[in-house]
Amino acid sequence: MTPLQAPTAPTARTGAARPAPPRAVPVPTARRLRAGAGLAVRYLLLLAVLAVTVGPFLWQVSTSLKGNGERVFGYPPQLLPAHPTLHHYAEVLDTVPVLKYAGNSLLVAAGSVLTNCLLGSMAGYALARMRFRGRAVAAGVFLATMIIPFESIMVSEFLVARSLHLTDTLLGVMLPGAASGLSVMLMRNAFRRLPAEIEEAAVLDGAGEWQRFWRIALPSVRGTLAAVAIFSFVFSWDDFLWPLVSLSDQSKYTLTVGIQYLSGTFTNDQRVIAAGTMMAVVPLLVLFFALQRFFFRGVGEGAVKG
Repeated sequence: MTPLQAPTAPTARTGAARPAPPRAVPVPTARRLRAGAGLAVRYLLLLAVLAVTVGPFLWQVSTSLKGNGERVFGYPPQLLPAHPTLHHYAEVLDTVPVLKYAGNSLLVAAGSVLTNCLLGSMAGYALARMRFRGRAVAAGVFLATMIIPFESIMVSEFLVARSLHLTDTLLGVMLPGAASGLSVMLMRNAFRRLPAEIEEAAVLDGAGEWQRFWRIALPSVRGTLAAVAIFSFVFSWDDFLWPLVSLSDQSKYTLTVGIQYLSGTFTNDQRVIAAGTMMAVVPLLVLFFALQRFFFRGVGEGAVKG
């Protein structure tokens, strides 16, 4: 054996020599410390984001369940109620016709979901798959509507609704959000990711434009449709300013407008206000958890091409 050769060990059967396994090189202590510090910082940042986003919601839940003798703004803060009760939820039902207002909000939100899914998908398909003059300009216009604040066009929308005799109606509440720029752009990005070969094969089979849209393209972007449905429902359900401006008949109030009466009736009882807020949030949570599988898949469908 020459000095440059590594020592070998004989095998069990043939006795032939084989190379010895290399010895593991220990990771430097400084590198392990840096990796551990980086992991700790990441977890601390995640905990901070969790506290900022989920903390207010948990505080509202805790406040709505606290009894009349428990402090709401005391120090140190008490997150878990000592004696949980649902009495404040019953007070909300006795004070405000929550079910009536929730029905109005559900009707407006369902109409917004249907119109955004249908009109948004049709406009998105036209911008993504069809060739016509001004397509880039149209896409830019839809994109620009996403950054225009609603307050700047609220007066003109009210004048249009009044000229159409749609003020103080649920249809008038729904129409301004019937087709949003966000829905159109989400559907456009999703349709742009579809392979062109699928539609080319459908053209050879004699499928028309509507058939290619309805039978081929639309079923392929169900995830994005779920995302559009969730966004449309949340925006419509949470809308407060436009229903407040356009509605004057209390029987047609949406839940966000009707629930404000709790602040005037129970000015000093934050427990009842928190209970009313939780009752308005529950439908949103139910919808999101029911469609979350499609929602996360839909966010990724249009996230590559823009």
